[in-house]
Amino acid sequence: MLFGRNKKNPIRIVDKSVVDWKYATCGYCSTGCSIEVGVNAAGEPVASRGVADADVNRGKLCIKGIFEHELFRQTPGRGTTPLLRKERFEPFREASWDAALDHTAAEIQRIQGQYGRDSFAIVSTGQIMTEEFYTLGKLARGVVGTNNYDGNTTLCMSSAVSGYKRSFGSDGPPGCYEDFEHTECLLAFGSNLPEQHPIIYWRLKEALETRKFPVIVVDPRVTMFAQMADMHLPVNPGTDLVLLNALAHVILKENLHKPDYIAAHTEGYEEFKALVEQYDPTTAAGICGIDEDRIRHVARVYAKAGAAMTIWTMGINQSTHGSDGVVAINNLNLITGNIGKPGGSSLSITGQCNAMGTREWSSCSGLPGYRALEKEKDREEIAKFWGIDPEFFPRKRGLFMTDILPAIETGQVKGLWLIATNPMTSMPNTARIRKTLEKLEFLVVQDAYRDVESNEYSHVYLPAAVWAEKEGCFTNTERRVNLIRNVCAPHGDSKPDLWIFNAVAQRFPQGRSMRFPENAEGVFSEMKQLSKGRMLDISGMTYDKIEKARGLQWPCPDGADKGSPRLYTDGAFRHPGGKAKLIPLPFIDNNERPDEEYPFWLNTGRVVEHFHTRTRTGKVGNANKFSPTPYMEMNPDAGARLGIRHGEYARLTSRRGETVVMVQLTQRVAPNAVFIPFHFHDCVNRVTLGLLDPHSRQPAYKQCAVRVERAADQMEAARQNVAARSY
Repeated sequence: MLFGRNKKNPIRIVDKSVVDWKYATCGYCSTGCSIEVGVNAAGEPVASRGVADADVNRGKLCIKGIFEHELFRQTPGRGTTPLLRKERFEPFREASWDAALDHTAAEIQRIQGQYGRDSFAIVSTGQIMTEEFYTLGKLARGVVGTNNYDGNTTLCMSSAVSGYKRSFGSDGPPGCYEDFEHTECLLAFGSNLPEQHPIIYWRLKEALETRKFPVIVVDPRVTMFAQMADMHLPVNPGTDLVLLNALAHVILKENLHKPDYIAAHTEGYEEFKALVEQYDPTTAAGICGIDEDRIRHVARVYAKAGAAMTIWTMGINQSTHGSDGVVAINNLNLITGNIGKPGGSSLSITGQCNAMGTREWSSCSGLPGYRALEKEKDREEIAKFWGIDPEFFPRKRGLFMTDILPAIETGQVKGLWLIATNPMTSMPNTARIRKTLEKLEFLVVQDAYRDVESNEYSHVYLPAAVWAEKEGCFTNTERRVNLIRNVCAPHGDSKPDLWIFNAVAQRFPQGRSMRFPENAEGVFSEMKQLSKGRMLDISGMTYDKIEKARGLQWPCPDGADKGSPRLYTDGAFRHPGGKAKLIPLPFIDNNERPDEEYPFWLNTGRVVEHFHTRTRTGKVGNANKFSPTPYMEMNPDAGARLGIRHGEYARLTSRRGETVVMVQLTQRVAPNAVFIPFHFHDCVNRVTLGLLDPHSRQPAYKQCAVRVERAADQMEAARQNVAARSY
């Protein structure tokens, strides 16, 4: 008899009584997993599963995707009806949609009439459908007419966009996940794939099981990714550019570059070469903290690989040198011929589910389809298509999100419309943002959740439908357009964002004279027409074709059976003349550095259980229970020196503010550094600096100086910690 055979409790899978599975694309990160949501006989979403024949995730889902069906009706705080109030901080009153939208349109027109068109600003997101982005862009650019219109992707992907444009002449990641299966060397900068993008990490691990190749991770922290890497380079915060210039220095000095590719497909080589000659490994080592022999070794391994690729996430982007860091990565791949071929790529790993969609079609940085406000031909083409006067468009881009908020302080911006974004948690220097929002004459918050922190300062709240309560497309990191089928009706009286944008447009004279398709597929048809012949051509796509293929990558022109996995395969780039630019990049050290008063580097980032400001995941029990509280990783030697024990609370102070966190002692961080997840309201962004990159205007969340001390009153500190995690 086997001991305990009859005493074991077997694993039981609960029968969710699913009667139908609806196809969708996950609404969290940019990986773009195909997902099916199971509904019961009452039409309620009760289960989620990965789609086995989808190339992106091949049936896999991370913890967030597994429980994504719980977002529809089981999470508290969902908005059910529009809310209005005359003065902020007085109680909201429920209102009809007509009343809320009439008031919103009237206030927009009042503010613009009194202060000018650009006095009303719109800040969007990376988390609504591409068709909704296109419609919002038509509303913002063609109806409201404000030039102060941007997306919260400025906080995460603006440096990647800027870097791609500077190097290649256009935005658009040139590679794909399949490159893992062909590369002979992977270099990852500031990317913790296992926690940030678990399914992309699984794709990498799957490729490594088939064929071994070196994985090199550059990160100040010993992340999960660094632990599995063949080499970990713990670079000093903010000095990635120095390391990249030094790698290029070695490659050129040892003749490991590809002179034929450089001559045929790039310009600016001589100026670039002269700059990197200054970054010899000995000098660079003293700045970036990586041993000079290790720099030489990595450069040789990368350049000698038959195909090599670089990936990065916020560790590069969220820096005062973010755009330069992206350009330096592109420089590295251009001089080694690693652009546009299997296994050779500069691949930015995007944060939000549809950050690519807003980059392509929202008109935030220009006009739809990667068109520019600065180009007369582009202005005239879109004006004719929309049926408006081209003179209505501005002739250059307006303020970025990170400049719109300071413009409220100076009185340039009097009204603001926030769409699925939460600057009270996501922006650096929380105290400053609080005072900024209080200065607005009129604030509209459009979000699926009425308890989002920024709504505390609004005059109008518009309840939006979430994710698969709608229909439309997302574009993922590898330019794959995938579909979301409508799973269930919107919660309460909330409405799809597309419906809201169309309804606002009808309250403006110019909006009533323009065509605004009522459904997502009608909008997609307009986008297809505007994409023909352009780099991001989607004219060969249909909703049914996208669903059948489980996503199609652009370009996918009319008549194509499938999309294109890579860009620039012919070596032709989007700059005039068709060549990429090698750009010399001097390192300017403008970081806030640790000193005697503030002796620690502060680093911030994601954890696998949560997404951004926890508006959703903070309410999903099986996600939140594994990471319920703000905490700080601290080196045990530093903890011992300060008298702080594992599990105690500490007060973290910078020149901007202070916060209280639970301490986790770990060797993952250096003795002069700490790390805090950024997901918790009124926590880490109370102390972050947020200096802006000069090209991308993206904040530098990753580098600032702080002081740490044990909280004198541990009980009070625990109370403050709970407040930061609760809703």
